[in-house]
Amino acid sequence: MLGRLNHVAIAVPDLAAAAATYRDTLGATVTAPQALPEHGVTVVFIELPNTKIELLEPLGADSTIASFLAKNPSGGMHHVCYEVEDILAARDQLKASGARVLGDGNPKIGAHGKPVLFLHPKDFAGTLVELEQV
Repeated sequence: MLGRLNHVAIAVPDLAAAAATYRDTLGATVTAPQALPEHGVTVVFIELPNTKIELLEPLGADSTIASFLAKNPSGGMHHVCYEVEDILAARDQLKASGARVLGDGNPKIGAHGKPVLFLHPKDFAGTLVELEQV
């Protein structure tokens, strides 16, 4: 079911400062900020040869990233994203095996313009898992 690692997401309190650190200190290629109101975040991607790092900043006080940062003021690893070929088949197989899909269970369009789902961290060793159809 799982394909390659698409990205590791890091919640940050200051997106511009975090992006500058990756760009200026590490010499990374950083994308322009992208607001995703349906997910309550603004994101940038750090492009690496074999994957990406997604930096997330809350977009509004109701953002789940705002509540994450309230518990982790300096920021930290938020989730990992794996690629799947068929997100509905993956969802159905996971639900049949007892895994919990967050939200209403239907994919939303993610930052790459592709369908995504999130899986409950308690079902995956304390790690929030995002699946992205490729």
